Amino acid sequence: MNDFLFVFRNDPTVMPGLSPEELQSSMQQWMDWIGGIAAQGKLIDRGNRLANEGNVVRPSQVVTDGPYIETKESVGGFIMVRAESLAEATDMAKGCPILLAGGNVEVRPIIRM
Repeated sequence: MNDFLFVFRNDPTVMPGLSPEELQSSMQQWMDWIGGIAAQGKLIDRGNRLANEGNVVRPSQVVTDGPYIETKESVGGFIMVRAESLAEATDMAKGCPILLAGGNVEVRPIIRM
């Protein structure tokens, strides 16, 4: 088994436009999806949501506001899963609710050092 990181990206302007009912439905979809991965014994870390604000430290100690480079997409959170292969991890990611809201999931193998 290998470990994988799922990085969730979406348009940060989408969530504030949802009604309370839509937010509750979205949260339930996330809990069901993550719960299904956990039920298979393949969830390593539930991860967390990430705040929109932040800083980026670049070479020469240059610090810029925000983790974004003029994009309509931001990293919203992450989880870690265990799978036999990148293909299996990718199949797990295909059920992610963020895809229903126009977001995407980056699936990356974790190389332990």
